[in-house]
Amino acid sequence: MNALFVICGIGVFSLLAEIFNLKKWVSLVSIAGLVTAAIILIIVDWRFITYYYNGMVYFDRFALSFTSLIIVISIFWFWMSGDFFRGAAHRTDKSSLVLFSIAGAVMMVSFNNMAMLFLGIEILSISLYVLAGSNKENLFSTEAAFKYFLMGSFATGFLLFGITLVYGATGSFNIPAIADFIAAHATMPRYLYIGILLMMVGLAFKISAVPFHLWAPDVYEGSPTPVTAFMSTIVKIAAFAAFIKIFSVCFVRFDFSLLWLEQGIMVLTLVVANITAVYQGNVKRMLAYSSVGQVGYLLLAFSSDNVNSTGILFYYLTAYAVASITAFTVVQLIETQKGSAAIDNFKGLFKNSPLLAIAMTIAMFSLAGIPPLAGFFGKYLVFTLSISKGFVGLTVVAVLTSLIGVYYYFKPVVMMSQSSDSVIAVSNSQKALLTILIVINLAIGIFPDIIRIL
Repeated sequence: MNALFVICGIGVFSLLAEIFNLKKWVSLVSIAGLVTAAIILIIVDWRFITYYYNGMVYFDRFALSFTSLIIVISIFWFWMSGDFFRGAAHRTDKSSLVLFSIAGAVMMVSFNNMAMLFLGIEILSISLYVLAGSNKENLFSTEAAFKYFLMGSFATGFLLFGITLVYGATGSFNIPAIADFIAAHATMPRYLYIGILLMMVGLAFKISAVPFHLWAPDVYEGSPTPVTAFMSTIVKIAAFAAFIKIFSVCFVRFDFSLLWLEQGIMVLTLVVANITAVYQGNVKRMLAYSSVGQVGYLLLAFSSDNVNSTGILFYYLTAYAVASITAFTVVQLIETQKGSAAIDNFKGLFKNSPLLAIAMTIAMFSLAGIPPLAGFFGKYLVFTLSISKGFVGLTVVAVLTSLIGVYYYFKPVVMMSQSSDSVIAVSNSQKALLTILIVINLAIGIFPDIIRIL
């Protein structure tokens, strides 16, 4: 909880920095504040498993682990997004919106009450609506913000209506109380099932699972690249953590009833996202469909064992987030210096910018599941779990769609090996970031035991 206070504090500082003419310090203070929050989380918060605000927030090992992941990825995100904050205009506004989004993400992994879940989602989402349209000179950015706002509001309505029906059936917003009520009653009101279904639809939108993914490609492509990277990593981690918590704690009794629905969404997500990604000529849009497709593998692990798969899901999300930040760092440099993230603009990177080419290759190979990278071990754990639980057919579908993924992930790699005279300028800071991300990806792939929920 102390880490959340620090994040909110630096968010308030970012707002006040405009008044006191401290704009040039905003990025540095933001990174320093996130590092401080991480240290406090490890030294102070990790020692205490406790409730806050009359049990509405619960920082257990689950919440602390996912909060740690969110903060670490946020530090890397601020590092990669230096150009996003470089202009004098709106620097403090952008920084504060990002920081409050991070605070909302932390609330989404630590909630113990439906009201706190809704509050966390709204804090995160409203800030993102603004950030998606922050490039006012680009019509596509405005379009992305408008689509995200409309679709997000509609999905939030589903979620809120579902929460209302669950409250009407159980008489509580408290997660353990709802779980105890359901366990103690043999028969339930029929509208409870409708409420659970509506909540699943609302959260499926947040994790961008098919068929609730239609907003993702346009929003990811139209938003500024750093905002796209934020959506693809931090937002995805928070949304899926909330999904895990709801359906593995609150509604665990209905795991069999929900299984067919979860598996149907999972198969659609794997097939539709991976096949559609093959036809994309823009790497940013391809990564959007990749982000959707990765949800399918997460759902496979969760539907195989919704109680004991948390460690595997945490590892998979860590591997995915590191690879995505790496890929978007390269995409941002290409887009800034060549005007777009079209796949043709990646020509000649191996010859003219070898570090960028190596980083992009490792990111693509990890997302594709090529050993010895982290993405390979993540998929290996997912497939092993699903086979051990008897879901052989679903595993075969996942393996086949993973092979399709290998094809489109290799497209930028092949393009980078072709000749071109253009050179991409890379700063020393960006070189250091990419080097660290490459090392992390290799380290957690070769030594997967270092990533776990303690």
